[in-house]
Amino acid sequence: MRLSRFTALSSSLLLGAVLALTGASAAQAAETAALDYVALGDSYSSGVGAGSYDSASGDCKRSTKAYPVLWKNANAPSSFAFTACSGARTGDVTTNQLGPLSAATDLVSITIGGNDAGFADVMTTCVLQSESTCINRVNQAKSYVDTTLPGKLDSVYTAIRGKAPAARVVVLGYPRFYQLSGSCIAGLSEGERSAINGASDYLNAAVAKRAADHGFAYASVVPAFTGHEICSGSAWLHSVNWLNIGESYHPTAAGQSGGYLPSFRGAV
Repeated sequence: MRLSRFTALSSSLLLGAVLALTGASAAQAAETAALDYVALGDSYSSGVGAGSYDSASGDCKRSTKAYPVLWKNANAPSSFAFTACSGARTGDVTTNQLGPLSAATDLVSITIGGNDAGFADVMTTCVLQSESTCINRVNQAKSYVDTTLPGKLDSVYTAIRGKAPAARVVVLGYPRFYQLSGSCIAGLSEGERSAINGASDYLNAAVAKRAADHGFAYASVVPAFTGHEICSGSAWLHSVNWLNIGESYHPTAAGQSGGYLPSFRGAV
């Protein structure tokens, strides 16, 4: 009899635990399914470098392997709008991407600021010119981040909040591009790679600060990409590709699914 009572009690506790976990999962799934989600930003959000581009998106190069689409496929929100666009700057977001936002919007994601800071020109300068010229160009970009970028980020963040006052806004950063003392035997010098990594950290710090000041969540992708930088031997980023220059220094499909997606998911 004692054994039977113990067994019954144990079974009851186990059943209660299972029901509690199942109920929590069901509630979480229902909450996610009720979300209205809008994905904004530049090429790191549109998925440049991941391939599988939606032909209807044209030069915006929105990929079916970009983290917003992967999150949408896994969570089935009640609505999804994908307006992120390759090459976008802050002004492009406010002018061209905010149409789907409304008071009903629950979730917004965005990467922005890299193009404003001249990322593409920095990389071109560093690849084609001397180390000293590269470092000078990096320092110019950092000066822009100090003096001009904060106001531009304020403008786009204020516009997002104005159109979607109740939304959770997740601002994602950019990866470090190089593993220093890594496997690369050609290309940029270690000094150039270090300067580029430092510039990425500098930009991320500015973006995180402005996001926090607006009450937005900031999701760093640096931890997820650690061990998967260029020169790591297991890169989730394209190096320079002269046959497809637009995909250079952008995440691969693995970078979107293994780097950006979990970082975003954790912030949501």
